[in-house]
Amino acid sequence: MTPWILVERSETPDGTRIELMRRGEQFSIRANGELLMNSSVHGSEEALAEIALGALAPAVRASARVLVGGLGCGYTLAAALSRLGPRASVSVAEIAPAVVRWNRDVLGQLTGKPLEDGRVSVLETDICDLFRARRHTFDAVLLDVDNGPRAVARKSNGWLYTPAGLTAIRASLSPGGILAIWSAGPEVGFSDQMRATGFRVVLQRTPARRGRTRQRHWIWLGSCE
Repeated sequence: MTPWILVERSETPDGTRIELMRRGEQFSIRANGELLMNSSVHGSEEALAEIALGALAPAVRASARVLVGGLGCGYTLAAALSRLGPRASVSVAEIAPAVVRWNRDVLGQLTGKPLEDGRVSVLETDICDLFRARRHTFDAVLLDVDNGPRAVARKSNGWLYTPAGLTAIRASLSPGGILAIWSAGPEVGFSDQMRATGFRVVLQRTPARRGRTRQRHWIWLGSCE
């Protein structure tokens, strides 16, 4: 089997070690040795955008303000842009400058270079700080910064899935806004936690790869009451 080769290693501002790996035509991103994204398994990342934006009214979607939390290999961002109108805007919150640079370079070819779309702005910031500041309002928040509410890439991200974090996210949403959270697996009790902070919740299973059902991931869809 062809081995994985390290393309580049970097650190986020909080000291998290991130690595870009390559094996043939595949790429992966790892944080402190844990796999975050594999370019050959991206069906559920695209479904995150499809499910979230599909829950918005067409009139809202035409000019929606969307936040994508976590850039990864760019699949969620590209899928979101394909479903939004020309007056929409998409902010991407990504704490790692290296991940942004990789998407402008070697990873951009995988998804059609979505960072070059004029509707996109990149916020190189900790997404937790973004929600705490409460300076932005979005029609939809697409959250894919961890492998799940407990399988966090950075310890500080755990706040996002607490009552305080969910309340802050909800405060950043416009009336009727949508929160969609990607997870590698289900999390017992998390749906109830979202409901307790004012979301109407649907938990959906979706194939990790297009056309294959053996491996599945999970998406929480929360709408503001």
